[in-house]
Amino acid sequence: MSETAPAGKYFGKTVERKEDPELITGDAGYVDDLEEPGMCHIAILRSQHGHAKINDIDTSRAEEVEGVIDVLTAEDFEAAALPTPGHIPVIWHFTDFEIPEAFWKRVIVGDRARYQGESIAVVIAEDRYTAYNARDQIHVDYEPLDAVVSPFDAMEADAPTLHDEAPDNVVFDWEEGDAEATDEQFEAADHTFSVELPSQRILPTSIETRGALATYSGSSGKLELQMTSQNPHLHRSLLSRVLDYPEHKIQVVAPDVGGGFGSKIYHYADEAITAWLAMYLERPVKWIAPRSEASQTDAHGRGLAQEGELAIDDDGTVRAVRVTGHVDLGAYVSCLLPALPTDEYWGVLSGPYDLNAAHCRIRGVLTNAAPVDAYRGANLTDATHLLERLMKTAATELGIDPVEIRRRNFISADEFPFETVTGMLYDSGDYEPALDRALEMVDYEALRGRQAKLREEGRYLGIGVASFIEMSGLGPSAICGMLGAQSGYWENSTIRVHPSGTVTAFCGTSGHGQGHETTFAQIVADKLGVPYDDVEVVEGDTDQIAHGQGTYASRSGPVGGGAVARGADKVVEKGRKIAAHQLEVQLEDIDFEDGAFAVTGAPDRSMTIQEIAAEAYLGHDLPDEMEPGLEETSFYDPENLTFPFGTHIAVVEIDPATGELEFVRYVGVDDCGEQINPQIVEGQVQGGVAQGIGQARSEAAVYDDRGNIRTATLLDYGLPKTNTVPELELDSTVTPSPHNPIGVKGVGEAGTLAAPPAVVNAVVDALEPFGIDHVNMPVTDEVIWTAIQESETGPGGES
Repeated sequence: MSETAPAGKYFGKTVERKEDPELITGDAGYVDDLEEPGMCHIAILRSQHGHAKINDIDTSRAEEVEGVIDVLTAEDFEAAALPTPGHIPVIWHFTDFEIPEAFWKRVIVGDRARYQGESIAVVIAEDRYTAYNARDQIHVDYEPLDAVVSPFDAMEADAPTLHDEAPDNVVFDWEEGDAEATDEQFEAADHTFSVELPSQRILPTSIETRGALATYSGSSGKLELQMTSQNPHLHRSLLSRVLDYPEHKIQVVAPDVGGGFGSKIYHYADEAITAWLAMYLERPVKWIAPRSEASQTDAHGRGLAQEGELAIDDDGTVRAVRVTGHVDLGAYVSCLLPALPTDEYWGVLSGPYDLNAAHCRIRGVLTNAAPVDAYRGANLTDATHLLERLMKTAATELGIDPVEIRRRNFISADEFPFETVTGMLYDSGDYEPALDRALEMVDYEALRGRQAKLREEGRYLGIGVASFIEMSGLGPSAICGMLGAQSGYWENSTIRVHPSGTVTAFCGTSGHGQGHETTFAQIVADKLGVPYDDVEVVEGDTDQIAHGQGTYASRSGPVGGGAVARGADKVVEKGRKIAAHQLEVQLEDIDFEDGAFAVTGAPDRSMTIQEIAAEAYLGHDLPDEMEPGLEETSFYDPENLTFPFGTHIAVVEIDPATGELEFVRYVGVDDCGEQINPQIVEGQVQGGVAQGIGQARSEAAVYDDRGNIRTATLLDYGLPKTNTVPELELDSTVTPSPHNPIGVKGVGEAGTLAAPPAVVNAVVDALEPFGIDHVNMPVTDEVIWTAIQESETGPGGES
């Protein structure tokens, strides 16, 4: 157990969520619920082609529609008195290479569209429906150009060039690891195995699509943007750059947000257009993305095609891993994209295993598709999938049980902190108990026996094992800066004890369903010894919270929670000084417990924190030079990342006649360190597993050869549903982070990392009698059926 890990009245307990009453009674206020006097609406005309030259845009018929206020093209934006909105900045570069502005996305284009959905013109009208009706009256003279949607095709000599600055469409060619040492390990190994994994694009598909309501005061110059955001402070900063408008005159507010999964971290053209128009018209302007537009314009996830190799000895000892990858960037390089398939991917490429060497090379390639950026699990999922598929392949080929081969290569519990071959310093870990618990839950030995018996009956059971490492708690700022980040990765929190003794925690994180109001209140209530119901948590408003870095990468618990805990500790320290002064004893003679400051050895001489707060604001009798009030701010910059882990096991049965897959069991054991609220942790894992199963089984953003997206509606896109996600059996072990103030590690991405390889390994395990050793995601029933039909050997190895 961590010495810093708290064990309190609320911390570690399942308590009633503060967020739920308004969410389940309909009182929550999302962006589309907001209204402002004089508000108008916009509809954005988007390119219908994946790649086209724009010869002319005729807006005359749209302008004649009753109720239309104005119709603007890129030419009109440039002619306006306001500065023209520029490009959406890339805010993560490489240590030796900055992504040139030529590859940044333009807010609106007038000469050439490079993907379907790119912004071309804007209609402003008195109501939303008029805006959309008028938008359809705009005529654009397109000259379609050849398109390319595969990164491999885009590198061919005859492929169309998207940007003159990259004639071969390659923006970056990134390399990490020790190539020579890795080659030596491969030469010395008894065996090498390889897999090719094209990781399909995924649509974020939050329940609430992106939207914004902008207001502007011409007299004060204040611009307010209420928007669906995971990161209001970053949006304020980027909007300032895009509009060339002072940051201190911009307020960004995130009201209730219906999910994000990463797609609401970074800035988009649409929100910038909405804000610019509010200034241009000096009227409130609202934009809401219809679902099909969201599919076209939200940054997609994944898109990394990998070729991986494993060097391994006869006894199952893994020596090294080597990877070549091509990431489909889309038509532009999005805000954070450079970090995802490179630094983040590389960081967990050795997983929970003790390897001798590793090397990877990743090329970023432009295509005529929507830009790609962070999506839950980012490219950590790809690294995990690759490694776990290699482990399954090696186990099968060497005749070693897939559980045993993992056990033989785990980093031992007594080796932490452990520096990996990828340069990460794993903070703590104990992988075997999580594996053992998962095996116990699924009754692994009995299950293998049942599998063998069923095969004799012509039934095909598959058991898929996946062990994983999650890299969470993004910071520290200095390390992120060394890797190319253009912002800090600390977190900010201000804890204010009011004169009455109630408490408000102002947090720089920005929750969108995770339960921050509950979990942060649990931390504060225990730290200050006040009732849980007396704590309010405020997030998502740049005017109320001075600084913040937002919510993503499972950082709110370890980093945001760390800031909250440290802020509360500072409040207690100030309270101790006031108590010592009022009780006329030395500071070291004051103890604090359960909300009371008491003289050591004389518990009847005490003051409650509520009494201290009253005295702090009264200000009549405070220590010399102490300022009144009871409020403290903490900027917590973690000393390291955190590394949650676990093992998931999927059990499936496949009907070889139809390819139909049925989940028999799904067991997951996670270790995310200390748990602030076990119910919320379980909810996070459940959601992550559902998304991971979606990627494994059905989700894929599909483009045709002309760059037309074929999965823009929910009729065409395979979201996981209640009848396609099995009942999840979850448990956990607890290995606290030793450097975190509250011992937590984060859990948001765990299920998303574990589920895809667990499911795919289960399918491959089931199909082993057919001689099938690999299937690509999404592993639909059709994919399974086709693989069986094309297999060279039938059940039992018959030719």
